[in-house]
Amino acid sequence: MKFHAIATMNPPRKAQPPSFSAQEFRTALGMFATGVTIVTARSQDGGVIGLTANSFNSVSLDPPLVLWSLARAAASMAAFRNGSHYAINVLAADQKALAERFALRGADRFKDVAYGEGIGGAPLLDGAAATFECFNRSRYEEGDHIIFVGEVERCSFRPGASPLLFHGGRFYTEHPL
Repeated sequence: MKFHAIATMNPPRKAQPPSFSAQEFRTALGMFATGVTIVTARSQDGGVIGLTANSFNSVSLDPPLVLWSLARAAASMAAFRNGSHYAINVLAADQKALAERFALRGADRFKDVAYGEGIGGAPLLDGAAATFECFNRSRYEEGDHIIFVGEVERCSFRPGASPLLFHGGRFYTEHPL
């Protein structure tokens, strides 16, 4: 039996600079279809805040953890960074208008929106396909965003709800194959 030595290489210490533009990167990311969420919380003064996000992902079943990310420059950053709780509302197909409203800057996002109160006062949007009520467990600073990891204290879902999807800059709903 003959043994061959495997050449060992030192891994690079940092990534190579990108070979693409920011717009090309954004377009490529848009090819990944995602669900659409509205992340909600209470500000320090008790006001309700919320924003549309499609950067939502499960992390762990035990303990139950989820993550989402927010741009460092977001006006609501201080409230999410300092608050103890938030809710992730997974939108149903019939909530496209809510997704668009909560993505606007300067709009009265909660005007005429029906919601209940979750843990820590975070708004739970009526009609959502699912809600995750989270303790603000940890935050990670990466690039121009902060990654929030939430420990899910309660969750609920609406059986049979069709999800709102986002792909290539457009909204869709599911179609079974």
